[in-house]
Amino acid sequence: MGNERVFIIIDGSNFYHRLKELKLTNLLSFDYEKFSQFLLGKRSAVAKKYYIGAIREERNNSKSKELMIGQQKLTGKLQKYGWQTEFGHMLKTDGYHEKGVDVLMAVDLLAGAYEDLYDTAVLVSSDTDLIPALVKARSMKKKIEYVGFSHKPSYGLITHSDIRRLLTQNDIEQFIIDEK
Repeated sequence: MGNERVFIIIDGSNFYHRLKELKLTNLLSFDYEKFSQFLLGKRSAVAKKYYIGAIREERNNSKSKELMIGQQKLTGKLQKYGWQTEFGHMLKTDGYHEKGVDVLMAVDLLAGAYEDLYDTAVLVSSDTDLIPALVKARSMKKKIEYVGFSHKPSYGLITHSDIRRLLTQNDIEQFIIDEK
């Protein structure tokens, strides 16, 4: 396809945890713009969205303030380069759990398919809750490109995608900027 329209979807929490598993540091310096160009190749992005649970500051909790400031820096940086950020929320139980993020991704994936906004959705996530949305988008002749990690691939997403890319640590390290 000459001018393939691509919608990039990044599951922020999922992505962050896969990077942490690779023992990468300085993750706030990750170059999402360079990464998006890597994902696109010669194709063009019609939308780039980053989905994450919104961190709220808790009274008398310095860690929550630190995390919230880090998230604000990240989202500001993303927005500077044309990324849209979509927020779910964080539910506190025995720890913190992100809620609503996969629903936001599924809705955008399906709305974009119904409105013919993209030809290919590049999904950077390992969340198999998205499979029903992928199945429906593919039935509407949209291509799904799954981008996962070689150290922890999602076989469910591999099965329900048209294109599969598993990133290695070497692939990822080129996007971490040394800010010393």
